[in-house]
Amino acid sequence: MSAAAETQPQGQPQPHADLASIPPTVARLRASFEAGRTRPLSWRAEQLKALETLCSERGDELVEAMRADFGKPVFEAFTMDVAATKMEAAGARKKLKKWTKPEGKGLLPIPGRMRVVREPLGVVLIISPWNYPVQLLLSPLVGAIAAGNCAVLKPSEVTPHTSAALARLVPRYLDPEAIALFEGGVEETTALLAQRWDHIFYTGNGNVGRVVMEAAAKHLTPVTLELGGKSPCIVDDDVDMDVTARRIAWGKWVNAGQTCVAPDYVLVKREREQELVQALEKSAKAFYGEDPKQSENYARIVNSRHAGRVAKLIEDGTPAFGGQSDTDECYVAPTVLRNVSPDSDTMQNEIFGPVLPIIPVDSIDQAVDFVNGREKPLALYVFTRRQEVEDDVVNRTSSGGVCVNGTIMHIGTPVMPFGGVGPSGMGAYHGRFSFETFSHRKSVMTMRFRFDLKFLYPPYTKRRERLAKRFM
Repeated sequence: MSAAAETQPQGQPQPHADLASIPPTVARLRASFEAGRTRPLSWRAEQLKALETLCSERGDELVEAMRADFGKPVFEAFTMDVAATKMEAAGARKKLKKWTKPEGKGLLPIPGRMRVVREPLGVVLIISPWNYPVQLLLSPLVGAIAAGNCAVLKPSEVTPHTSAALARLVPRYLDPEAIALFEGGVEETTALLAQRWDHIFYTGNGNVGRVVMEAAAKHLTPVTLELGGKSPCIVDDDVDMDVTARRIAWGKWVNAGQTCVAPDYVLVKREREQELVQALEKSAKAFYGEDPKQSENYARIVNSRHAGRVAKLIEDGTPAFGGQSDTDECYVAPTVLRNVSPDSDTMQNEIFGPVLPIIPVDSIDQAVDFVNGREKPLALYVFTRRQEVEDDVVNRTSSGGVCVNGTIMHIGTPVMPFGGVGPSGMGAYHGRFSFETFSHRKSVMTMRFRFDLKFLYPPYTKRRERLAKRFM
């Protein structure tokens, strides 16, 4: 989930860890892994169940921590962080035997038996961001546990209440000999990245993603990068505008726009631009009332620095509605911008806030060209009734994922992978894809003693050469 550079909220204590304890903790976890502690399916199922229990028994505590950090509405914090994590853990636990069952393969051209077995990678590092501080830390952990790994968790320091709650709860519910958590900021993250890992899973912005890749390269460590980008909406001229506006408004303003797959800008057929703007304003008032600042349903920006950054972006266009901000209160109103230059900061960088530029276009072709002229996004949204338009947009653009006639919903299913492409990330997870991310698919072939292929052994005669050329 991409965001601007993380900065500690003003007035909050800085989470930290004992740097000297990092190497021995990693060594202890590696010893646990090498001793086989995490390999039994019984251990994996037990830990996944414990994660479900943590969410059930301590969900309210985690929700209150998120509210303390950035005013996250109770419903959003519960459904999109706590409940989503619990469902992910429950789903993995129920599918564990199926996922770990060796896959037999068909007949071989040589006598033997072939199968693919999944083995855990080892000790993995999971670094999470602040915008969904529970789900984006613990959901990848589900895959790591299901695959049989040990894991070190690093929550974001930008949400210190949630970080502290997780640091307190994780060792109470999960096996401390296999799972550890370190709080802290840049110094702690740097110290963690200096260790040797068997996989690094990072969610955040592209700048830090490059740092993670550089550190991983020293040990040839594989990485999963969940980044972000400017996820576009393309709106055709044949849509139900009220439904379209509600779905865009929800996807944009949930969590005050601090979502990696939030619609970042809208490309709409010119003749329906005004109608869309009016429908978006209607949706904003229905969701948050006349004064969103007073609404319990509208989150705050995570800190005043980010609020100031987002508020400044409003200057790049003309607010059709909204535009109000109070950086001391970390508040930026739901805002729709018109007359935004494609070269402005608002259109060059991911907004990661509740500001939504509207760009009129003359055709779907023009919209597709606009999208293709920029870096590949994490998500793309298209609203249309026409199958040919849907197919055209899907086939001619590249993005991490696509949702047609909706926003965000495509990442909520465990049967489809969630991940980016190019600058928006690499690798994918959710459901079985999380298990696969933290597993090595090992090919195993068992040959029989009865049939010995002497044809392959030296000396190589001319007759064998002729046979090889004839039949191979």
